Amino acid sequence: MPDVSSTAPAGVRLWVALDVHKHSIVAATLPAAGGSPVLQRIENSERAIRRLVERLGGPEGLAVAYEAGPCGYDLLRLLGRVGVACDVIAPSLVPVRAGDRVKTDRRDASKLVRLYRAGELSFVAPPTAAQEGLRDLVRCADDLRCARTAARHRVAKQLLRHGRIYRAGKKSWTRQHIEWVRRQRLEDSNAQRALEHMLCHLDAVDAQLAAIEHELAAIATSDPWRDPVAWLCSFRGIGIRTALGLLAEVGDFRRFGSARELMSFLGLTVAEYSSGDRQHRGHLTKTGNRHARRLLIEAAWHYRHPPRRRTRTAPLADPVPPAISARAWQAQIRLHHRHRHLTGHGKRSTVATAAVARELAGFLWAAMTHQPLRQQLTAAT
Repeated sequence: MPDVSSTAPAGVRLWVALDVHKHSIVAATLPAAGGSPVLQRIENSERAIRRLVERLGGPEGLAVAYEAGPCGYDLLRLLGRVGVACDVIAPSLVPVRAGDRVKTDRRDASKLVRLYRAGELSFVAPPTAAQEGLRDLVRCADDLRCARTAARHRVAKQLLRHGRIYRAGKKSWTRQHIEWVRRQRLEDSNAQRALEHMLCHLDAVDAQLAAIEHELAAIATSDPWRDPVAWLCSFRGIGIRTALGLLAEVGDFRRFGSARELMSFLGLTVAEYSSGDRQHRGHLTKTGNRHARRLLIEAAWHYRHPPRRRTRTAPLADPVPPAISARAWQAQIRLHHRHRHLTGHGKRSTVATAAVARELAGFLWAAMTHQPLRQQLTAAT
């Protein structure tokens, strides 16, 4: 759920909304007393932005906002260095008029500055530079895994087209299967060269992925990530890669006032359209962070197995606090029972897993925010 708190100072003399694009910015200004927005277009560069702040009378009393987008948070950090209070708007929560069919940069900036002054906008929590860097590295690893899967498919389909079928085992891309692939020699020289090039590409992707995995393992044992990673890894289904991904995408769990806010941020809440005596609930909203939601869904699949205690072969950090370990054990008992109950009453396993992921988000929020531990599940141990 977006952070609705604003960083704008109490005594605002001028409200400013920026419609930011790659090469240009449209700035709409509105005095605190009201009136009509004043629009101007500038170049998207540090020099032009600093000159705009000077033309507006300096950073004192300015409240600036712009929509989150592909340009990232570099503008936010630049304005912070200049001394300007800035908010980043959640684009999906900007009010939209149903009958409005004209969209231009100038109209968008004018609409934003009016809504900004009226207090009708919701804001996101910008990541720190360290969090954003970790997010880039984790997402890079995910992209490389997708590239590796695509490369493997290309190799397998080419061999299939030439009648080369692996029959020595049931699983592909095991060590035995990889050795079989490398022994293949196609009759046509061009086809053989294509196979060799694809295998070379696959080797390069594997090497890149191994290097990033090594870097992520080193990050997990260094400050400030060591303790949060160890706490998250106490929960079943969460390893180093998942823990770092959640920390990179969610950031500080304490910015959410309740577990429901975290579930909403992850898009794991159920859509609802109710009016009068009619109540209708649909599928998951899926409006939140899709990267963190995917990680939680993957972790939730592990709770279909009965609870069990296990010792990790490679401890990540100092011993985990007893309260965290107890909550992780409670999560195993509760979520396994939840999954078994839902599937036993006719729910598909995918639906049950999504429900388990939603509750797992609540357990993680409670652990990372140090909520008091409830003892109602200890009898089940």
